[in-house]
Amino acid sequence: MVAWIVEGTWPACVDAVRTHASDSADIVLVHVPEPEVAGAAHGAFAGLLGRGRPARDPGLVLSEQATSAGQALLAEAAARLGRPCTTLQRTGRVEREIVAEAEDAALLVLARDGDHTRLGPHSLGPHSRFIVDHAPCPVLLVWPEPPPSPSTLPPPPH
Repeated sequence: MVAWIVEGTWPACVDAVRTHASDSADIVLVHVPEPEVAGAAHGAFAGLLGRGRPARDPGLVLSEQATSAGQALLAEAAARLGRPCTTLQRTGRVEREIVAEAEDAALLVLARDGDHTRLGPHSLGPHSRFIVDHAPCPVLLVWPEPPPSPSTLPPPPH
């Protein structure tokens, strides 16, 4: 079983794993830092200021901080899980790394990351949409918080 650990929604994924994983299940908690912010900082620095001073690249600093924060998040998730698991931090395009990690999984757990205020469309961000569409295993999609009332369901089309 693989659970995608993401800032803001990870507790719901860990709780779902605790609920649905058998005692003998191998559990992998995986995090992928977002590379876009560090890449933008690196690009701006290299293009405007950084020639000849690569050690001052803020993209490297942001990348290291994202990796460190991801490791701390994984440690917190493993503690919440409260049973043996593997924590893994991958690098690359988030959606492709998660799909690759789920290749041999019996179940992939992820949380809705779109609009949490109502039922219906826009429930998934671009990474989650890609993962749900391309996952090579069953997917358990959980609410990161109690779901809204069915009264928030959009009206039927005319």
